Amino acid sequence: MPLYEYVCNDCGTHFDMLRSFKDADQPAKCKHCLSEKTTRAISVFYAQSDGRSVVSTGGGCAGCGGGSCSSCGSHQHSN
Repeated sequence: MPLYEYVCNDCGTHFDMLRSFKDADQPAKCKHCLSEKTTRAISVFYAQSDGRSVVSTGGGCAGCGGGSCSSCGSHQHSN
């Protein structure tokens, strides 16, 4: 089951929740104030290997499929 990030629109708390893919965009109960006025947040991914780091704010695009072209939401940086 995937781990999704949410933010509470009432108290501003950020929290994670394991949910099925079909329920990912449904409101999730805030772990702090128990409000159901929550929104799924954009997750950021970071990895480092062999002196290179990769930061991704989402998957690839149809143009390259790998998330490394200039039109994707992913960014690749060298250290």
